[in-house]
Amino acid sequence: MSNSPPNKKNLSALSASAVNKDELAGKRIVILGLARQGKALARFAAEVGAEVVISDLRPAEKIGQALDELADLELETVLGTHPMTLLDKTDVLAISGGVPADAPIVQAARERGIRLTNDSLEFIKRVPAAVIGITGSAGKTTTTALTGVMAQLSGRRTWVGGNIGRPLIADLDKMAPDDIVVQELSSFQLELWTQSPPVAAVLNVTPNHLDRHKTMAAYSGAKANILRYQNASGVAVLSADDDGAMALRELVRGRLRLFSLRWRVKDGAFVDGQKIWLRDGQRETAVCELGDVQLRGWHNVLNVLAATVLADSVGLPLEAIRQAIHTFRGVEHRLEVMGTIKGVQYINDSIATAPERVNAALDSFTEPIILLAGGRDKDMVWEPWARRVRERAKAVVLFGELAGLMEEHLAATGANQPVIRVETLAEAVAAASGLAEPGDVVLLSPGGTSFDAFNDFAERGELFRRLVAALDEEASN
Repeated sequence: MSNSPPNKKNLSALSASAVNKDELAGKRIVILGLARQGKALARFAAEVGAEVVISDLRPAEKIGQALDELADLELETVLGTHPMTLLDKTDVLAISGGVPADAPIVQAARERGIRLTNDSLEFIKRVPAAVIGITGSAGKTTTTALTGVMAQLSGRRTWVGGNIGRPLIADLDKMAPDDIVVQELSSFQLELWTQSPPVAAVLNVTPNHLDRHKTMAAYSGAKANILRYQNASGVAVLSADDDGAMALRELVRGRLRLFSLRWRVKDGAFVDGQKIWLRDGQRETAVCELGDVQLRGWHNVLNVLAATVLADSVGLPLEAIRQAIHTFRGVEHRLEVMGTIKGVQYINDSIATAPERVNAALDSFTEPIILLAGGRDKDMVWEPWARRVRERAKAVVLFGELAGLMEEHLAATGANQPVIRVETLAEAVAAASGLAEPGDVVLLSPGGTSFDAFNDFAERGELFRRLVAALDEEASN
């Protein structure tokens, strides 16, 4: 454990009057975890006049850069442990995404009646602009990014963040009432929420993060907080095609809007024939042709439908919605095309950290697939994944901690395609390139989290990008 000396305080971002008015002013807030969310909240809290303590289980040499970024603030650091003495005289305990809500110190804080929070909750309590909140077991990043593009093309100043990108609380002082905020929200963030955004979407609720939440009821309950605190003026957007999302409709107090590939919903967006349609309960408008969607797979059509309803719910013009659909080609690490080498296409779907995501990726291609799968398990159900892989994959290369479990499930289905086990992603790419023939797709869609070997899915995807680039360079020589 180490304690850093106090540094000079920086109140440049907010006026003295704002400091005096903020509910954190003069309060002692302990922030567990010094990743990007913890850093952003630490700066905000210090600048509004809170007494800030940061505690991280990592030693100083592991988080030196993060500490340097906060060197202009007056705060205390406790590193290498989360001692119970942190709670002494503490008013608020903030939990970063990587800290379990059932950690001993968090449980002790509850018993003492200490308020729990995180950066996203503190943001939503203060934001002056219209907020669109988006959650789901799959598809939320693509939907968030696309909705953000729709808002930007409308001419409104737009902020996109939350579970992706820059923590929104870092830009809170720059936001104005006419702005649009599109906020991606994970179950880890939502499990502490006591307030809901005025426009909120639940794209789907399928098994995920059960290593953290333990039960589907707890996981679904965390997701439900995005709707639970809406009032009669709120708008709830749910997938009519997903039982988990529709199970939350009983929480809706305001307007319920749906999106569907199957049904002509009365209020929301749907597919009929070869077009996407939008209804507001009375009028029906053609949005675009299905062929205008630049994203691969029916799961991405669902994401387009959700974004269309969300954009319409905050009054964005139809032309901006159409233009975004025509031009949006996705985000990094989500069925991202890395290139074609010797007739073999390489696809980066590193974001796929659940078996359902892999199945959606497999269904997005008609070409023969060599699947790269593995990572770390989240106590997921793998039998449906194994059956789909048996049906769709030409070959499978397994890597990381999950390789053995995945191999067992594939064997139990009677799969007879080649299955190769390796240790690392680099070895997996090498093995796949050796198996691939012109016309094949090498698909990195792991199914497991990246935490057995990487900091996050983006780091895993970036390594895949470099490995494919090296293959391309070798093929060109």
